[in-house]
Amino acid sequence: MIEDLLAAIPLGFFLAFLIGPVFFVLLETSAVKGVRAAFSLDLGVIVADVVFILIAYFSTNKLLEKIKDDPALYIFGGVLFVTYGIISLIKNKKNYKRHEENESIITIKKNNYVELFIKGFLLNFINIGVLGFWLGLIIVFGPQLEMDPNRMIFFFGAILGTYLVIDIFKMFAAKKLNKKLTPYRIYKIKRLISIIIIISGVVLLFNGIFPKQINETFEDQIERRIPTI
Repeated sequence: MIEDLLAAIPLGFFLAFLIGPVFFVLLETSAVKGVRAAFSLDLGVIVADVVFILIAYFSTNKLLEKIKDDPALYIFGGVLFVTYGIISLIKNKKNYKRHEENESIITIKKNNYVELFIKGFLLNFINIGVLGFWLGLIIVFGPQLEMDPNRMIFFFGAILGTYLVIDIFKMFAAKKLNKKLTPYRIYKIKRLISIIIIISGVVLLFNGIFPKQINETFEDQIERRIPTI
């Protein structure tokens, strides 16, 4: 178990600092809406991860490989990301213009935790690359864990636990920025987040339209970066 834990912790760190839409949305949510709101969003992200892990574990390798590399799923996820980013960009701009015209203080909802949970779940779930990540770990570490259910639960639980602990530290760090957030800065941050989401969607679209441009499989990258148990 100790060896499994030592192998899982670095993966949790890697996942927590993996730069992507969820990373920036989590920091923005914590800074603007507070730690509890960010924690609700993060729980949604983790639940989506658990769903992906279960899919990867209970499905056959042949089916998983087909799903993971299906260009249509990358295109679908990319379209959703781009659409979400564009809508957020337009909505944010309208809200800021309305604020300027009314010269009123922007009010921020802090108690819609269910909506934030769903947002975190969907933001993570529509990214087919996340399924590839967990599939790669199943393929690489599954045999080393002897596909033992107890070891698998402990191993992946340790990864998600490490990820959550680091995210909590990130939330409190981002929360300290709250006092420095003016309506204009909030607008700038949200615009940056929307642009990052759009770029992420474009990357997914590129991977779906030009799948052969990806020269390395995810499993090879994992094997080179992470030591064996």
